[in-house]
Amino acid sequence: MSPLIQAQNLHRYYADTHAVKNISIELHQGEILGLLGPNGAGKSSCLQMLCGVLAPAAGQILINGLDLLDQPNQAKQLIGYLPDRPPLYPELTINEYLNYAAALRRVKKAQIKSLRDQAMQRCGLQDVGNRLIGNLSKGYQQRVGIAQAIIHQPDVIILDEPTVGLDPIQMHEIRKLILELGQQHGVILSTHILPEVQAVCNRVQMIHQGHSVFNKNIDELTQNNQLNLHLQQPPAIDEILKLPGVQNAEVLSAGQYLLKGEELHLSQTDISRHCVEQNWGLLEISLKQNSLEQIFLNLTSGEDKHGEAAA
Repeated sequence: MSPLIQAQNLHRYYADTHAVKNISIELHQGEILGLLGPNGAGKSSCLQMLCGVLAPAAGQILINGLDLLDQPNQAKQLIGYLPDRPPLYPELTINEYLNYAAALRRVKKAQIKSLRDQAMQRCGLQDVGNRLIGNLSKGYQQRVGIAQAIIHQPDVIILDEPTVGLDPIQMHEIRKLILELGQQHGVILSTHILPEVQAVCNRVQMIHQGHSVFNKNIDELTQNNQLNLHLQQPPAIDEILKLPGVQNAEVLSAGQYLLKGEELHLSQTDISRHCVEQNWGLLEISLKQNSLEQIFLNLTSGEDKHGEAAA
């Protein structure tokens, strides 16, 4: 299946500042991509180029096969966008605002009510349609912002900081909504909340100083070459080094080890069986998990900032 977004070799300048440097972004249906980076990294420029708000100095953007530069009207119909500040009118009711948003998206008049009701249902707004937007809580205003982004049923949904300023309950509700949207659409989520990325995203792409420095699936954050091992009756370290696939072992504390070896995950079952047979009192054996926060800090403050080698 071809990507919903295929952006290749994007560049963007602001006067003499090269803000986006040869960045490529892909998004597939059913995927939620977390786009991360510190302030000034080039994230917002990338999002605005993907939405057709900014033109790239170089590069190509295809939205479900349509060239965003050559066929802007058709391509933009496939995109729903929620900026970091939702474009809301506080003096309108939710129904009035969504009718207006649908008209802007050139939804046929006969379909507006049906599509509005569907968007409100998906965003949990079906019982508050007659309320003024200005009287809504921050969480409900974010829901309205997402509703306007999906009212025309786009293939691609781009959300910029959708949970900023929300309380924990509101954040949980918006995250649940994003997961639901990701089942039928392709979603790009830009946020500074790293636990949010791990909670909802399938893939993470990090941008730093205009470069793409990391692009991996969430499940790849699990290292296949390191195991955490915790034993109740630990043997001598020489015995640990004889375990299948183990090339090196580090003692973390009494009975706790960090085992290292190439593709050590393939030996996990054999190691578990051996520990049980030797009556070492196996308490835990697990693949080591990378911290997304630590990866982010390493890539945005370490020496190697312009390639995935630092990952």
